[in-house]
Amino acid sequence: MAELIYVTNVSLDGYIEDEQGGISWFPLGDEVFAFHTEMLRSVGTLLYGRRLYETMAVWETDATLAARSDLTADFASAWQAASKIVYSTSLAAVSTAGTRLERRFDPAAVQELKATAGRDLTVGGADLAAQAFKAGLVDECRLLILPVVVGGGKPGLPTGMRADFELLDERRFPNGVLYLRYRFLGQRPAAPSGEPASA
Repeated sequence: MAELIYVTNVSLDGYIEDEQGGISWFPLGDEVFAFHTEMLRSVGTLLYGRRLYETMAVWETDATLAARSDLTADFASAWQAASKIVYSTSLAAVSTAGTRLERRFDPAAVQELKATAGRDLTVGGADLAAQAFKAGLVDECRLLILPVVVGGGKPGLPTGMRADFELLDERRFPNGVLYLRYRFLGQRPAAPSGEPASA
């Protein structure tokens, strides 16, 4: 069975976007960018919410991005090679090849996709990932933690959910970015109001 992996960049204080919705504070650097490409090449299908899809679609629709360097050309090639499923109630149509538009996130359909896919899947976007986590579909969480505090914004991990994780791997990059790979062990029942969660 294929695994569903949540991959995201996150600030030191846990956000994937700042309070203005910006991500320009990501200090990825060439080594981290190449690492992203490596991870992308290892999966077959990308599950996206509308906003992240529209952000990423330029890797196919804007040829000037790939032309900037060998690094960007490699990333564009890897991104275009993957199948995509976009979940949106408002998007009229998709702009990239190998892309399917779904109007709602159906956990049973994603479970079936995991059971039949020949390669792993990733889920991108905090809102979509939260639905996948809460449905018990996520197998791994891969975080690239950036050495910056943004003070608020969109959390990278689901709120209102208690969960356990097992550390599988870690890597430090020269620019201060830390990669952490976790196995998602499942949700923990919420503690009654005023009581700590059990250990």
